[in-house]
Amino acid sequence: MSSVGIWTVTLALGYTLFLILGPRALAGRAGGAADFFVGGRSFSPWTVAVCITGLFSGSSFIAILELSYRTGVSALWYGVAEITQILLIALLLVAPLRQRLVVTVSGLIGDRYGRLARGIAGGITAFTFPMWAVATAIAFASALHVVTGLPVHLTVIFTALLLLAYLAAGGMRSVAFAQTSNCVAFAFMLGVGAVAVLGTPGLPALAAASDQRPELFSLSSAGTGLIVAWFGTFIVNVLLAQAAFQMSLSCRTPAAGRQGLIAAAWLAVPFIVIGTLIGIAAALTLPGASNGLIGVAQYVASAVPAPLAALFFLGIWACALGWGGPCQFSGATSLGRDVGLAIRPDASPEQLVTWTRRSLVVLTVVMIAFAFARTSESAWWNVLAWTLRNGATLAPIIGVLFWPLATRRAALSAMAGGFGAGLAWYQLGGWQPATFHLGVHPVWIGMGTNLLILLAVTLTEQRTVLAVTRDHALRRSGGILGFAALSIAATTALAFGWLHERGLLGLAAFSALALATAAATRLLRTAETPAKREFQEAGAVAAS
Repeated sequence: MSSVGIWTVTLALGYTLFLILGPRALAGRAGGAADFFVGGRSFSPWTVAVCITGLFSGSSFIAILELSYRTGVSALWYGVAEITQILLIALLLVAPLRQRLVVTVSGLIGDRYGRLARGIAGGITAFTFPMWAVATAIAFASALHVVTGLPVHLTVIFTALLLLAYLAAGGMRSVAFAQTSNCVAFAFMLGVGAVAVLGTPGLPALAAASDQRPELFSLSSAGTGLIVAWFGTFIVNVLLAQAAFQMSLSCRTPAAGRQGLIAAAWLAVPFIVIGTLIGIAAALTLPGASNGLIGVAQYVASAVPAPLAALFFLGIWACALGWGGPCQFSGATSLGRDVGLAIRPDASPEQLVTWTRRSLVVLTVVMIAFAFARTSESAWWNVLAWTLRNGATLAPIIGVLFWPLATRRAALSAMAGGFGAGLAWYQLGGWQPATFHLGVHPVWIGMGTNLLILLAVTLTEQRTVLAVTRDHALRRSGGILGFAALSIAATTALAFGWLHERGLLGLAAFSALALATAAATRLLRTAETPAKREFQEAGAVAAS
């Protein structure tokens, strides 16, 4: 084992022990199920900020390292899409969801559409979260493989067992404790990364390399279709970011949650910039690695002294924990709490906590299985999880938040259809990370099918009671949205070939469908019968 390996293993084991023992001290402070699932709704803005930074910026840093090694500065767009998502959650959703005391998205769906919907949404959500967790675990496994020679699969198992050890102790408080610690490790990681880039190859050499490797300095080298898919997925994920909701809604007040999210958006900037520079420096210094993350690990190990390289890899370990921990915990919450309530509606809060702890074990096994299935291309696992989870739950959550007309059967059909369509499209495309069947990313197919089924089934079931709202503001905004949907649909048809060549066809078609759905939620309501209206008027008179 090299000196870098000895330093890395020593630091990782010490940090691991710290993360396991620290949350166990918090376990005695737990105040029941509410404390376990949402930290007793007592988080400060700073706690929310470090939790969200550990969740999104750590995972994005790993994706950006890999992407920038292969595609250069275009990886910046992945980080910009992440910041966009954080800001939209802060500005649009924290206050209303905090007022509803939301714990999970699948729980919200179940409250509206019933036990079966809760169970399906909870199951799909639960088994996609290990995909996100394994994406970052692979990064540390790759680094540990480089410096120790240990098999990648073995280090993934080690990561998964660590997550299980510290999450089972204190729930959401364990997550907050670990994320605070992870942010300290991030600071060392970013500092070492900056030192590596400044030393090898150095900023002058980076600037001069634009002539030798121009593809690394093109903002579109990742491909327009893939970049657009990042933005589309992150923006749509605003409505479905369950792990982020669970942490930000653990705040004391909606204002505290919003402040924490905005701070996290600012904290994301150095991760994006430094991560891109490290990936490009690694590609210039050690080109040709079959796996971008292994190429980056080899570069850092050769560019700085062993103790500094070990600090960088400790930061990668923290990234894996910062993303994987909340993902595994939130997935276990959906499986233990929401699927549990679907099966046993009369379950006690203590039983739900027990089932959630057992679900952590189940999802640990699932995470390890995913790692054995595919141990490269961590960003691919992220997008696959988004495709399947969002393809199932996007339309139902729109119905919950914005459209009282949506029916239970429509929601159930939309979940099954969207999830199945996303899977089928990946299968037709050979499960490739950057080339897709007919040039259309599966995320657009899954979410588009999800929306289309919700619209079609709801309008069919409610056809006898449909009416256009009499509210002038709703009619005006709905009309504008409907006109925009028709305009984009017509433009898509006329520019079909041009859009397809540039990878924008899926986005254009989904945009038209999303705007049509938004128009329907504004315009269409259930018609009131005269008798019902007279009853309401009589009640209003009596109340006055």
